[in-house]
Amino acid sequence: MTQAAKAGDTLHIHYTGRLDDGTVFDKSEGREPLGFTLGNGEIIPGLEKGVLGMEVGETRAVTIEPEEAYGSRDEGKIQSVPREAIPSDIPVDPGTQLNVTTQEGQTIPVVVAKADENHVELDANHPLAGQTLTFDVTLVEIA
Repeated sequence: MTQAAKAGDTLHIHYTGRLDDGTVFDKSEGREPLGFTLGNGEIIPGLEKGVLGMEVGETRAVTIEPEEAYGSRDEGKIQSVPREAIPSDIPVDPGTQLNVTTQEGQTIPVVVAKADENHVELDANHPLAGQTLTFDVTLVEIA
């Protein structure tokens, strides 16, 4: 008798995540399958919904809109700071990932969006925010 994945099951999947243009942003190939408990919010909501009802050995393509993945881009999460506010030994080349500590002591990952001699623009959006994602998922095990 085959078993379909349901809330509360611990699943192990192999996956390849792609953007609309076909660019692969993540995959489990060469690693252990990703394990999570279905329904616990351990993975993005759209992927949880996409694997619901899968059976061991089944492969499925799951396309997820931004709202069910990492959300839409929020221009309010982009902040320009004076260049002198960042220590000179910290690189500020566009694309550089940094961690910023808020006044409340919370650490937030940011990416340098732009930099010139006077200002550095920091983007706290998730790198995949605003993107439609497609995952090719194979259910390896239901534990």
